[in-house]
Formats: sequence, structure tokens, C-alpha cells
Amino acid sequence: MKDKVNKVVLAYSGGLDTSVIVPWLKENYGCEVVTFTANLGQGDEELVGLEEKAIASGASRAYIVDLREEFLTEYAFPTMQAGAIYERLYLLGTSFARPVTAKHLVKIAEQEEADGVAHGCTGKGNDQVRFELTVKALNPFLHVIAPWREWEIRSREDALAYAHAHNIPVAATSKSIYSRDRNIWHLSHEGGILEDPWVEPEKEMFQITVAPEDAPDEPLYLTLDFEKGVPVAIDGEPLGPVKLLTRLNELGGAHGVGRADLVENRLVGMKSRG
Repeated sequence: MKDKVNKVVLAYSGGLDTSVIVPWLKENYGCEVVTFTANLGQGDEELVGLEEKAIASGASRAYIVDLREEFLTEYAFPTMQAGAIYERLYLLGTSFARPVTAKHLVKIAEQEEADGVAHGCTGKGNDQVRFELTVKALNPFLHVIAPWREWEIRSREDALAYAHAHNIPVAATSKSIYSRDRNIWHLSHEGGILEDPWVEPEKEMFQITVAPEDAPDEPLYLTLDFEKGVPVAIDGEPLGPVKLLTRLNELGGAHGVGRADLVENRLVGMKSRG
């Protein structure tokens, strides 16, 4: 048994990693587990049934909070205004999704009077730093648990085996092992076949954009209106941030706009393709 923690709020996506963390926390810390999910526009297919899944996995309560507008107005749009594009391709959709998620993770932890928070970030990536720096800045008294730096699980195959042993349904398989992150600003994939730079991404990975060869032959023209550097209307129709981005995703995706393939330099010195 680990150091005593009475209640932990877990940043929960319902994916493979966080699904197995719920029973693992209860087994290893003997604590109550509450889950928190940030709705950042990842889509109904990832959110529908998530509360029930968290409870079935052993959580006592499950929060799902709609943060799409805050995510866009306080994170995505300011980053866009700054012209911050990583390696001239990546619009940092995952990078600034973590601070807004961690901010509300702390809020839920304080509301629940929890003494700890947990996340499913690996010890190899940048997300662990984004989460933990945000938590420590907002509430340095919260104990942060990072299972990937503690447990005996060493691969996604191990995590799959743990999930099956605990009867936790997960979408990942040993044949489709890549990691996916989606929100209203972007969709990214890592791992699996993408670790080989000579292998092209599989067609089914692209859930938003069609392949350029499948896009319409005729171009689509539209007008975007901006106020103080923020998009506010499409073709003269005023739209709120969420509706505007949803519309642009539909229009751009149908024309094959928005694909990128790059290698990321991680904080720990590793490289990752996505």
C-alpha cells in the first residue's frame, strides 16, 4: 500500500490509461476515487456513457464539465493571435488543453475536499509537466499521483491486460495501439505504427478530414470576420466560439484541410511522431 491518501480526483478521459487507473488507485492507495472529465469538444462518441463507465470502474462520482468556450477564448485564440505554431505545423491543441483541464481538476479537488489528484500521463512526455506545474501553481498542497511513474505496467499491452483482468471495456486493442487526443481545436495520434517514420498514417485515423484525393474538385470560398484578432462570424453570420469552430471543422474537414505529420521534441529529450 502506498502513502495514505483519502480521496483522489482523477483527470479521466475514459481511454485505456485512465480507465485502468481507477481500480489501480483503489488497490494501491486504498482511497476513494472521483473522476473529472473536461469536455473540450472531443465529441459525443467519447463522452456518451463516460459517467457510467467511470462508476462501473470503481469511481464514487464522475464530473463532466463543458469547458469548450473557455478553452477557445482563453487558450486557443490567444495562442493563435501570438502566431504560436510548433515546427511550423502543429497548432498546439494538446499542449494548452492540459492547463485548462488541470485548472478545473484542482477546482473539483477543492470542492470534493480531496487531498490528491491523479493523471494518466506517461513519464516520457510533456503532458505530465503541464498537468503538475498547473496543479502546483494553483494548490501546492495537493498530492499528485502519476501512476505511469509508479506501477508495474510498462506498455499499452500491459495496460490492456490489466483492463481485461478487471473487466474494464476499452477501445484500444493490441493491433490498434496508438494513442489519440481530440478536442475542438485538433485531433492527434501517437504511437503504434507511427513510431516508424517510413509508415504512412492509416486512413481511418483521420476522423475530421477527408483525404485530399477524396475532397471536392471545386474550391470553397468563405469570409471570416475578426474583432480584435478573434474570429466572430462566417460569411457575415455571427457565431459564438464553439459554433464557429465546429462549422470551420466541418467545412475544412470536407475539403481535406488541416493535416500535418511531424516529429515532436519532448522535454525529456525523446522524439515522438504524431
